[in-house]
Amino acid sequence: MEMTITYQQIRQNEEINLLIENGNRVLNMLGYTEHSRKHASKVAETAGRILNDLGYETHTIELSKIAGYMHDIGNSINRNDHAHTSAILAYQILKDIGMPLNDVLTISTAIGHHDESTGTAIDVVSAALILADKTDVRRNRVQNPNPANFDIHDRVNYAALSQKLAVNRDKKIIEMSLELDDSICSVMDYFEIFLKRMIMCRRAAEVLGYRFKLTANGSKLC
Repeated sequence: MEMTITYQQIRQNEEINLLIENGNRVLNMLGYTEHSRKHASKVAETAGRILNDLGYETHTIELSKIAGYMHDIGNSINRNDHAHTSAILAYQILKDIGMPLNDVLTISTAIGHHDESTGTAIDVVSAALILADKTDVRRNRVQNPNPANFDIHDRVNYAALSQKLAVNRDKKIIEMSLELDDSICSVMDYFEIFLKRMIMCRRAAEVLGYRFKLTANGSKLC
C-alpha cells in the first residue's frame, strides 16, 4: 500500500545511509572531495530552502529534500555515471518502501539529471537539487590531508572562506556569493572547473523563473 514517505524517514533509512557512506569511502580512496551524509544533508536542506523561499508547497519541498539526500548514492557502485546509478537505486528503494509512484519518478528523474556531463534541470525539483549540489563549496569538503597533493578541486574547496546562496524574490534572482582565499585559488581557477556547473545553475534558475547570479570576491562573474 502506498504511503507518504518523509525526508526524516529517508535520513534514518539504514540502506540509504550505508550507500552514502560507502560511496564517500570509495571517493575518498580515489581522491575526491567529501560526499558523505554531511554533503547529502546540506544539499537536501538547501534544495528545500530554495523552494520554500520561492513559495512552493510542502510536498514539493519534501520531494526536493529527499532527492537532495539521495542524489549521490550511486557513488557506492562507481563514480562514473553515478547520477544514473543513483537514480536507478533511488527508484527501487523508494518503490520498495511504499512511496507513491509519481513521487518516486519525480525524485529519480531529478537525481538522474543532476550531473553536468549528462543532465539539466527539467522541473522545479531537479532545478532545486542542481542549485543546491553545485553550490556546495566549502573547505571541510577536502578529504586530502596533504595540501602539497591538492588537485584543482581540492584547492577551490579549500580556498572557500564563505559561500552563500540567496533568493531575491523582488528582483527574481538566485545569487551565489563566494569568498575565496586567492593565495590558494584564484577566481579564474574556480571558473575553470566550475564553468559547466554554473551554466547548469543558470538553466536551473531559469526553470524556476529566476536569473542566476554568481559573485566571487565581490566581482560579478555571471
